[in-house]
Amino acid sequence: MLVNPLYAKTSDAPGLETAKGDNADPSAFLAPPYMNVSTPLSAQALPALAFVGGGNMASAIIGGLIRQGLPASAFEVIEPFESTREKLLRDFGITALPAASSTLTRCGVVVWAVKPQAFAQAAQPVRPFAGEALHLSVAAGIPSGSIATWVGSERVVRAMPNTPALVGQGMTGLFAREAVSAADRGLVEQVLAPTGQLLWLAAERDLDAVTAASGSGPAYVFYFIEAMAEAGVEMGLSPEQAHQLAVGTFTGASALAAASSEPPALLRERVTSKGGTTHAAITALEAAGVKASFKAAIRAAEQRASELAEEFGKA
Repeated sequence: MLVNPLYAKTSDAPGLETAKGDNADPSAFLAPPYMNVSTPLSAQALPALAFVGGGNMASAIIGGLIRQGLPASAFEVIEPFESTREKLLRDFGITALPAASSTLTRCGVVVWAVKPQAFAQAAQPVRPFAGEALHLSVAAGIPSGSIATWVGSERVVRAMPNTPALVGQGMTGLFAREAVSAADRGLVEQVLAPTGQLLWLAAERDLDAVTAASGSGPAYVFYFIEAMAEAGVEMGLSPEQAHQLAVGTFTGASALAAASSEPPALLRERVTSKGGTTHAAITALEAAGVKASFKAAIRAAEQRASELAEEFGKA
């Protein structure tokens, strides 16, 4: 399979850190810091939207907006790969373009879904047509200050989504530069509503922690599901049975944690009777240092996110 050098197919790569342009006043945010937006859209609810890159994350957003009532004519997509353009046409009725053109001037929002190492190059042909737009980056690894320089606008919002956004169950961290208005934030919330839950951050540097905890987080969950399923097979279950049990357990436990006002530690303690099977398992995990190792792994992801800022984020 060819790898597009400019346009991201997923957005599970680590995010980046910079303190430049931090907005330290969370009271100015339009919505509560943690929210799940699900208000249906009318065809007139959003301006025309441009997507630079038409891969998985772009398709998740586009598909969700179309399901909520936005017509295909509301989108302009720049996607150099013919196979991806064909998929956009087949799935959504959108005729994507291979390169930027004056058609972008009608768009009030530009969503950047490009690979971080090629953001600057991708921005050059778009900049002449999108100077007045609000810019929303779902590309990992680029500080908002660099984005502002490359696109020629201070109206920049960085987003760190994760792959469950592909099924409308994502968790996205958001940071807005000071030039982004409350109305702009509301517009971003509408655009990202189909992807799942949104969390506004007051400091851009916190996107590193978001990247480590939730941006890369689905991989941790898949890792544990994989281990649980393998253990089930080793104990005599079929692969299908083991997979169903592992996925169902994570789904149910996550739903319970979300619905409960009690902390996860207490929920865990309630199913951990001393001398019982769960107690034996937790004791084995603690003896192996699993919690400490897991926390160290997340900090390693945070550190890598910070390092990537130096590699890809210099304007």
